[in-house]
Amino acid sequence: MNFSLFFHLLAHARITCFLTLIAGLYHSPLEATEPVPTTMQAFATRPTVDFKSIFDGQTLSDWEATPSGTEDAWKVVDGKIVGTGGKTRGYLTYAGNKHISDMELKFSYRFPGQGNSGVSIRAVPDPSKKRNFQSYHADLGHLGIGKQVLGAWDFHTPGRTEHRCFRGDRLVIDADDQAHITPIRNGLKEEDIHRGQWNTVHIIARKNHFMLYINGKLASEFTEHLPSHKRLQRGMLQLQLHDPDMVVEFKDIVLKLLD
Repeated sequence: MNFSLFFHLLAHARITCFLTLIAGLYHSPLEATEPVPTTMQAFATRPTVDFKSIFDGQTLSDWEATPSGTEDAWKVVDGKIVGTGGKTRGYLTYAGNKHISDMELKFSYRFPGQGNSGVSIRAVPDPSKKRNFQSYHADLGHLGIGKQVLGAWDFHTPGRTEHRCFRGDRLVIDADDQAHITPIRNGLKEEDIHRGQWNTVHIIARKNHFMLYINGKLASEFTEHLPSHKRLQRGMLQLQLHDPDMVVEFKDIVLKLLD
């Protein structure tokens, strides 16, 4: 018998058996039927584990109208917060924690008609007095208002460049405050928005990285590499009324702190 040939064939058989076993362990129906979701898609579809409701559906407990004297602009109707725009731009500030940094926020919104609204995060009083507050602002509006509002990020940041980050933009701000924008592939489109109906929002803020999802699709995203003293580190969470006589509704507001 040729023992050299025998042991060679035996070794080959063992390797083939081992590779077959490994392939079987790593194979799953998911790989055969659908693409593995990207990291951002996975963020948008994660269950609401560890999220805390910050709206009880009945009162505005833990919320306060800003500026003072605009309380009549906000009310609770049938389990939802209803905001009606007045003569001045107003906010409904979450008073349960005014020093929020890293977080995830989920809620649903609806515009019965036309309007411009959104959510400000890491909001602080503006020392320059050019704005009421400095913040990073996730913009929302009625369908048709344009990509510069619906699904965009706004920089309410006097004293530094307020860069463009429209719906469909992935913005990176470098250490020299220069903007680099690339398009988001397979992100939110106008046809993904439900006109006059409820839409869901998921905002993720981690350190210097911010993502805005609407109806499970990434709308806009930015990362900033500015020195830390030029960035907003923590602050208030605020719902906005931008235009006179507009109406916007919010419900199912839940928050998860990440720090």
